[in-house]
Amino acid sequence: MKDIQCIGVLTSGGDSPGMNAAIRAVTRSAIFAGWKVYGIYRGYEGLINGEVKEFTSESVSNTIQRGGTILKTARSKEFRTPEGRTKAYETLKRHHIDALVVIGGNGSLSGAQELAREHDVTVIGLPGTIDNDLYGTDSTIGYDTALNTIVDCVDKIRDTATSHDRIFFVEVMGRDAGFLAQNSAIAAGAEAAIIPEDRTDIDQLAQYIGRGIRKSKNSSIVLVSESKKDGTGGALHYAERVRNEYPQYDVRVTILGHLQRGGRPSAYDRILASRLGVAAVEALKEGQRNIMVGIKNDQVVYVPISKAVKIDKPIDRELIDVLTELSI
Repeated sequence: MKDIQCIGVLTSGGDSPGMNAAIRAVTRSAIFAGWKVYGIYRGYEGLINGEVKEFTSESVSNTIQRGGTILKTARSKEFRTPEGRTKAYETLKRHHIDALVVIGGNGSLSGAQELAREHDVTVIGLPGTIDNDLYGTDSTIGYDTALNTIVDCVDKIRDTATSHDRIFFVEVMGRDAGFLAQNSAIAAGAEAAIIPEDRTDIDQLAQYIGRGIRKSKNSSIVLVSESKKDGTGGALHYAERVRNEYPQYDVRVTILGHLQRGGRPSAYDRILASRLGVAAVEALKEGQRNIMVGIKNDQVVYVPISKAVKIDKPIDRELIDVLTELSI
């Protein structure tokens, strides 16, 4: 592999708090190494269209505390095609970019993997998603901030739930991964969490009603992972079931939605993003390619992108037991 002189950095997919800290770290660490850095705007769509700008250290000044992403992000249908990826590769060649750092979630890293496979591009992935669903890293950039945002919202909702003796189903993001719902339920003192990982053979709603509603607890909070792509599940589904099957209870639904993605990143996410951004540049110095940089047991690790995106990240089953015991 030829020596690296120039790298590109982009953010793709859903934004997450801490992405700017990661952009900052990649940019400044690369400049420290004597490399040229290009910021690529609007993810893969911008890479296809040539929305590329050289970054200096000043380009990322006063950004570590900002939510969202200064590079913008977009989902690109064209990049999903071989023709689109060829256009993206031509942009890299035109700007003499030797390696690409991609900050994003499962879909973003899968796209990076395809680009690397088809055009022999060196790519490094950074796990940027609030869902915390990428295999090989204990935490993803933005997850901690989103978790704290959810807990803050649930604390407020509980005031109303208690005042009116209501059951609130609070829907959070995550879809096929229940990390946000499970851990925010524990942190907020909720009575239950309905998550994809626990939907195998148990009617979670019946289980919750059976143990969680008693004379001493007329109000309660249930955290629910968002509905799947086919529209099944989600807070509205479970609230409707309660209205039909347990009409004695007063039920309300709150869907937090994109509120969870916004806001200033927590200290943890800023530190995590900074560490991973520097580690991405170190990985390139070592000749690494097609890997995701993650964190395991507070140590930086390199995970093949193929594993990070294909292997399901398991939830700690002890967390389910903890919530069950504490919600009595």
